[in-house]
Amino acid sequence: MAGGGDELKLLGSWASPFVIRVKLALSFKGLSCYENIEEEDLYYNKSELLLKSNPVHKQVPVLIHNGKSICESQLVVQYIDETFTTSDPSLLAVEPYERAMARFWGAYIDDKLFASAFQVRRAKTEEEKAEALKQTIAAVETLEAAFKEISKGKPFFGGDSVGYLDIVLGGFIPMVYYGEARYGIKLFDDTRSPLLVAWVERFGALDAAKAILPDVDKLVEYSEMKQARAAAMAAGH
Repeated sequence: MAGGGDELKLLGSWASPFVIRVKLALSFKGLSCYENIEEEDLYYNKSELLLKSNPVHKQVPVLIHNGKSICESQLVVQYIDETFTTSDPSLLAVEPYERAMARFWGAYIDDKLFASAFQVRRAKTEEEKAEALKQTIAAVETLEAAFKEISKGKPFFGGDSVGYLDIVLGGFIPMVYYGEARYGIKLFDDTRSPLLVAWVERFGALDAAKAILPDVDKLVEYSEMKQARAAAMAAGH
């Protein structure tokens, strides 16, 4: 229970950056009393609850609030912020223009940064990997400039405190460390994105973030297990 008679359930997978994003929003809003329902197998055995709650995309995360389902991670974060208005702090700015810009850059993070970074892992040839990495680096550099403009010298996208874009990008932090540990790819570095490097360390050190962000070694182990399982399935074992 989230308090005040609100029943909250979160359908997710602990390693998903999109699920981590929603968990971060709940954590920073002080909403720790929710039922976390882990989807054991999103590829071969999705639960009936997930299929019922998100019949269109059949993906996590799904937030169920008093029996009603909210899907797509950024929409879930916005819903949490707008619904639980007595839970400080507010993630989205009050001023309409600033809210619009936060949503714009939130979409950029998913459509450009996330998409190209995921493609680096999925690339089948070295040429495809190099092109995806080039696009990812370009997205990082653009986001570095955006952080400088939006934060205006303050520690977070939200200024002195964590805001909407900090939560949106925060779900990506484990993937940043995973990419370096697993593939030797350092997306944020002191040369092209020193502000984002400092932001990652600052955000990750917050208690509300530390309570959610998974250990990188656990992520690597989980990824290796999934790859081994997929190979076994492909081989017919």
